Amino acid sequence: MNDHQPWHGIAASETVFLSGTEPFWSGKVEGNMLTYTTPEKPDGVQIPIERFAGRGGLSFGGELEGKHLTIALGPDDCSDGMSDRHYPFAATLQLGDETRMGCGWTTAHPATGPKAP
Repeated sequence: MNDHQPWHGIAASETVFLSGTEPFWSGKVEGNMLTYTTPEKPDGVQIPIERFAGRGGLSFGGELEGKHLTIALGPDDCSDGMSDRHYPFAATLQLGDETRMGCGWTTAHPATGPKAP
């Protein structure tokens, strides 16, 4: 029997945190807003987003500086490659024609391992 129900692994009320390297980027999703941060914009840029629950994860979509932005987030053991921390979700950020990889965690599904120095 096929499961055709949307994925419910992250409640809409949870804050979602995202982080990626090469290049460095991070994000924080609260409700229908994303704060997207880079080393060039340490205070971040806030944009409205829409949430979509698919069968294997979530996606968030919006527009950043004239480019379409999509974040796909799904359950997978993820490592940032720079620390011994492990994250419960893998993230893929598509910004225009650029793809960035990263990890995700939430208030209810935290990262594990040593805290960043």
